[in-house]
Amino acid sequence: MKVLIVGGGGREHAIAQSVAKSEKVDKIYCTPGNAGIAALAECAPIGAMEFDKIVAFAKEKEVDLVIVGMDDPLVGGLVDQLEAAGIRAFGPKKNAAILEGSKAFSKDLMKKYNIPTAAYENFTDPDAAIKYLETEAKFPIVLKADGLALGKGVLICNTLEEAKDGVKEIMLDKKFGSAGNEMVIEEFMTGREVSVLSFVDGNTIKTMTSAQDHKRAGDGDTGLNTGGMGTFSPSPFYTKEVEDFCNKYVYQATVDAMKAEGRPFKGIIFFGLMLTPDGPKVLEYNARFGDPEAQVVLPRMKNDIIEVMEACIDGTLDQIDLQFEDNAAVCVVLASDGYPVKYDKGLPITGLEEFDKHDGYYCFHAGTKFDGDQIVTNGGRVLGVTAKGKDLKEARANAYAATEWVKFDNKYMRHDIGKAIDEA
Repeated sequence: MKVLIVGGGGREHAIAQSVAKSEKVDKIYCTPGNAGIAALAECAPIGAMEFDKIVAFAKEKEVDLVIVGMDDPLVGGLVDQLEAAGIRAFGPKKNAAILEGSKAFSKDLMKKYNIPTAAYENFTDPDAAIKYLETEAKFPIVLKADGLALGKGVLICNTLEEAKDGVKEIMLDKKFGSAGNEMVIEEFMTGREVSVLSFVDGNTIKTMTSAQDHKRAGDGDTGLNTGGMGTFSPSPFYTKEVEDFCNKYVYQATVDAMKAEGRPFKGIIFFGLMLTPDGPKVLEYNARFGDPEAQVVLPRMKNDIIEVMEACIDGTLDQIDLQFEDNAAVCVVLASDGYPVKYDKGLPITGLEEFDKHDGYYCFHAGTKFDGDQIVTNGGRVLGVTAKGKDLKEARANAYAATEWVKFDNKYMRHDIGKAIDEA
């Protein structure tokens, strides 16, 4: 069969690699793709939000399945448009992708169906938000832009002044555009963050292995929020006890809630969990694979990803036995120095061929492109270096060793990805 992947980041490279392993697949396309994905797929320069062009391309190439990797096209309704054109697609429809597309919606859903989450209030009026902050808020407090903001629309404010500035930034200055038309003010939770990815077919949910992300740009969790600077899987803090609690109160409850709302969810639900002193709570939902979570979870998955995705579309996920390797993986993101603010692009990258010589090592491309025959940097997050190991410590050592293979002039990375492994 022919498969089209929509997106061009490290997540889509990890998806493409899993798709390439499937016995069912003989041709992969990707829009827009990147220099790494180009080794596995025929890439076409079509943006992820150019829905008409994507549909036309899928028809022209007689694509059997489209996998939508990114949040923007899912929330915008690409799956609906593909299905309307008679093309099978993996990912939630627009009315279900709102689970990620609107934080206010997801918070209200959790409240209505008693899914554990932080206390919150939603605001569409900045003056009302400021009044609430002045009269009722406890600090520190969290402000979240309602809509999609590349994972950067969350502000943690320690004082009233910071919070007022935050309201201005999100709702008045529109730093995140229309994502800030509505805002959630939420209690600040403390604890360990854990990500759990799951496959969903509208009724059944099957969780994958856990992972833990590192959002801040700098070592010691300092600096600005980013799309993610590295991950490890599994999380040692995601114990049997935590899993049992989430199975009972979070996972199926979310799927059932969406179905009850007339928004059946098919695709990937990413649960961002906080393990608080009062038990696990949901921080956020995403309607797709995380990036870089996919880069540590998918290489450990034993199943044929196409079989699992087709089961999600067909509503037969209950027949799938999801299996993962009994090992660990760590991903360290190599970024352009200055990310997430200002950085140079177009710098040559060397050493990539080294990964072909080593089993259990992967280099997932994010911000890369071809300049003639030379692969060059083309974004803030450039590459995700992933390595497996028998346990987390070995995987971490392997991943950091492999980061030395790759060279480009403004290469930047965190040196403490997986430090929590030592605290487990």
